[in-house]
Amino acid sequence: MIIYSVTTNIEDSVKADWLTWMQSTHIPEVMQTGMFKEYRFMRVIGDEESGGGTYSVQYLCESMEKFKEYEAKFATALRAETIARYQDKFIAFRTLLEVVE
Repeated sequence: MIIYSVTTNIEDSVKADWLTWMQSTHIPEVMQTGMFKEYRFMRVIGDEESGGGTYSVQYLCESMEKFKEYEAKFATALRAETIARYQDKFIAFRTLLEVVE
């Protein structure tokens, strides 16, 4: 199993809108690709000094092949939607994790 983790720091000025959009639009669109089995959406605790809010979405993927398919077919368009909507109001980084146990 692979976990695709996207950690985002979002400015306070758009945080409420971003949270709503993530839950009602973006995460459902990612899940509708069929590449992931489930997800978790979490707030990072203890990062308040960086300003804004920091959140992590972790998507569970069956295999690296499925993740590569997601990257090839869907990721660019989904990322572009986020950039268009929130422009310079966020910073995001992505991590791939392999479930060991």
